[in-house]
Amino acid sequence: MHRKTQIINGVEYVYEDTCYWDAKKKRGDHKRNYIGKMVEGAFVPNKRYLLRLELEKTKQESPKQGPAPVKECHREFYGATYLLDKIGETAGVTQDLKQCFPSLYKHLLSVIYFLILEDKPLYRFHKWSLTHCHPLKHDLPSQRSSELFSLITEADKMKFFKLQAGRRLETEFLAVDSTSISSYSSLIKQAKYGKNKDGDKLPQINLLLLLGQNSGLPAYYKKLPGNIPDVKTVTNLLKDIDFLKLDKVKLVMDRGFYSADNVNAMYRQHYKFLVGGKLSLSFIKKKLEEIRFTLRTREYYHADGKIFAMGQLQEWPYEEKKPRSGEVVNDKRRIYVLYYYNAQKAVDDQNRFYEELDMYEAELKSGKLNPEHQKQYDKYFIYGATPVRGMRVEAKQEAVADAEKNFGYFALLSNGISDPMEALRTYRLKDLIEKAFGNLKERLNMRRESVTSEENLDGKLFVQFVALIYLCRIKKVMDEKHLFAKYTLAELLDELDVIELYQQPNHATHVGEITAKQKALFEAFGFEAPV
Repeated sequence: MHRKTQIINGVEYVYEDTCYWDAKKKRGDHKRNYIGKMVEGAFVPNKRYLLRLELEKTKQESPKQGPAPVKECHREFYGATYLLDKIGETAGVTQDLKQCFPSLYKHLLSVIYFLILEDKPLYRFHKWSLTHCHPLKHDLPSQRSSELFSLITEADKMKFFKLQAGRRLETEFLAVDSTSISSYSSLIKQAKYGKNKDGDKLPQINLLLLLGQNSGLPAYYKKLPGNIPDVKTVTNLLKDIDFLKLDKVKLVMDRGFYSADNVNAMYRQHYKFLVGGKLSLSFIKKKLEEIRFTLRTREYYHADGKIFAMGQLQEWPYEEKKPRSGEVVNDKRRIYVLYYYNAQKAVDDQNRFYEELDMYEAELKSGKLNPEHQKQYDKYFIYGATPVRGMRVEAKQEAVADAEKNFGYFALLSNGISDPMEALRTYRLKDLIEKAFGNLKERLNMRRESVTSEENLDGKLFVQFVALIYLCRIKKVMDEKHLFAKYTLAELLDELDVIELYQQPNHATHVGEITAKQKALFEAFGFEAPV
């Protein structure tokens, strides 16, 4: 590593030049890490460099072996952080963070624990740190937390994703979904105005998340510009997750991600998929007309799901464009189309549709038109102003009837699952992602991000993503052990958080009284109570 300078716009910046071997390019290369600038002949370090020095100093001063001797009486809340310690160990999160961020992992873990247990802004970390046992064991000033986020590099994040993927993703389906996150900052380049899923009138970024079916744990995320629709993200996602080096990738997506290009791309990559299909697609629409009434007979009724279901092997019109010649190859691929009818969904669809028609009709009669509803006005109504009676509005009965005939029906497409009920159970994995997004936005304060730089946002998103692994694990156990009948997630963590750890000079550290109820909670997670 060599220290060098570079003049940019008249300012002399100082950087460390590191040589490394680029495995892809198969040659040596250099990486620059800017650490400050020269001002009147004196070196002025930047914040990132100062934080790095501080972390290195802390690491050198920490004892090499065994706990530090206790010099005064002290007690800290320990039960909930002990639970997080054990979850981190069993999920491999602690080991993987340590491998990817050897000088930062304790800082990251303590911030993660705080976000999970307190559900408060990071400037409150100081107060929490004074009363809780946590990996860092000392305070992290609020200005240091933003600097900490800026030290999380893209390469280190990718390494963490790959390590986690290698632990648990070889055989399970990965659910794919996205959410919008509003931003108050005008400095975030990818914050754009788009279709906000929470109804905020703010610029936003989109977050794409992958979550494992069996583990129930998040595996990967990607930050996208806020004006990119879901359907445009899949092709690039397939390229991104290739680095995870999974032998058998299986993806579950709702119909918002459906397009012929996306399905062709998944066939081309030899990925297994299950995706929501649109009833308006010609080959689905044609087959549904043939089986519509047959589907709703007792032969295809499944009492366990209270639903009618039928699988059909059909042909997919595969298309591929050769990258070099530009030649377009057309072929056929086998695809399973799974058709469903749900009577309760039919009622819900009808009620929702009639409420929307009433709203559109009221808007037309009042003259207060919503430009976003223009397509629906024209599709379902004949309307126009009359000199005597004002606005005349009449429903297009044929268009209304055409919409009504598909109430309760839906379809899924798969190249790997032929059984309709197995496909439906797998597809409902999406519900886990909805809950995961709820955790991110509510428990981890991600509904509206207020960071002021791209680097800080990227680092904070990563920390929140890792925290989500812990939350998803807790919720999965609570579901499996029926603990939600007795506790909310916050109540369970509070129940354990009151367990204290006592430290006294010349005495062994010991844990306070643990109740039978608290022991039962640790046992539900498969852990022994702390001793």
